[in-house]
Amino acid sequence: MDEALIRSLTPGVLTALVRRGADFAAAEDAVQDALVEAVRGWPDDPPRDPKGWLVTVAWRRFLDAARADTARRRREDRVEEEPAPGPAPDVDDTLQLYFLCAHPSLTPSSAVALTLRAVGGLTTRQIARAYLVPEATMAQRISRAKRTVSGVRFDRPGDVATVLRVLYLVFNEGYSSDVDLAAEAIRLTRQLAASVDHPEVAGLLALMLLHHARRAARTAPDGRLVPLAEQDRGRWDTASIAEGVRILQAALARDRLGEFQAQAAVAALHADAPTAGETDWVQIVEWYDELARLTDSPVVRLNRAVAVGEADGPRAGLAALAALDDTLPRHTAVAAYLHERDGDLDTAARLYAEAAHKAPDLAERDHLTRQAARLNSRPR
Repeated sequence: MDEALIRSLTPGVLTALVRRGADFAAAEDAVQDALVEAVRGWPDDPPRDPKGWLVTVAWRRFLDAARADTARRRREDRVEEEPAPGPAPDVDDTLQLYFLCAHPSLTPSSAVALTLRAVGGLTTRQIARAYLVPEATMAQRISRAKRTVSGVRFDRPGDVATVLRVLYLVFNEGYSSDVDLAAEAIRLTRQLAASVDHPEVAGLLALMLLHHARRAARTAPDGRLVPLAEQDRGRWDTASIAEGVRILQAALARDRLGEFQAQAAVAALHADAPTAGETDWVQIVEWYDELARLTDSPVVRLNRAVAVGEADGPRAGLAALAALDDTLPRHTAVAAYLHERDGDLDTAARLYAEAAHKAPDLAERDHLTRQAARLNSRPR
């Protein structure tokens, strides 16, 4: 029984326990115990109904834990509510679980972190990297969120904005790592777009489609990272690009601009350029100005510095970069690129090597190391 199947069943099992009255933290622990047992036993004796098996075992684990806790002995009478044998309903509860985790008792950032960990399947380290905070800090945040929702009833789902933020981060992690969550994030965002009339839902779906359309061209056959300017645009998925642009245009026409629509507009301008040299960098800078106004995000300002360097020259880009905190992730890599564009190759080589040392993943580290080696091996 493959790991992907087990992961796909997890949200529905967790939802089943929450619906039966388990508090979220205890339900999550019970589901994890059931998954461990599944990994051990299914290869030799796979069940005919995997989801029903997981619901039954997880519910038993929850009840065992409840009996062991004297403060929760009142839950012992729920033994009779154990799911009956037989096939479990084939219902996709994942999106509903995203809303349940975005509980009003949590701050938006805590709700996002909890959902990414419990439903999205991301590690604490991956979530901390997305939030630009130390892993220990994120572990504490997730623990506090679990304690906050422990014992509360999940009868008031969270808002759309929090769910969108979770889906966005799940997609980004799936798009940039070995854990393929991008397609699942797109699927859930399509579901959300079909059920909620919200321009930012459409903006996020457009953004995902436009980025995902370039995925096949992002790596070379040997696994090397291929920068956007060097990608084979013939490998881009034109159908996804067309769909993303169509959805974005409809969202922008409603004149309720949000950050996901603005990000999608940047992606659409890249997708619209037949070659890297024909990219409309002036418009991209304007969209980054809108994004900075909407989010005040340092990452947005870092990307804007790159765009300014393309639109107005590398020295203008370096001036924009100088206003930012140099400890920002990928700041050194951007500095290296802009110095190379400006002709300062020795500084660029040194910065590429420094950026490689700070890179968050192997593919990026390899790319930056190659860039440093390329400049260091040039004729003197």
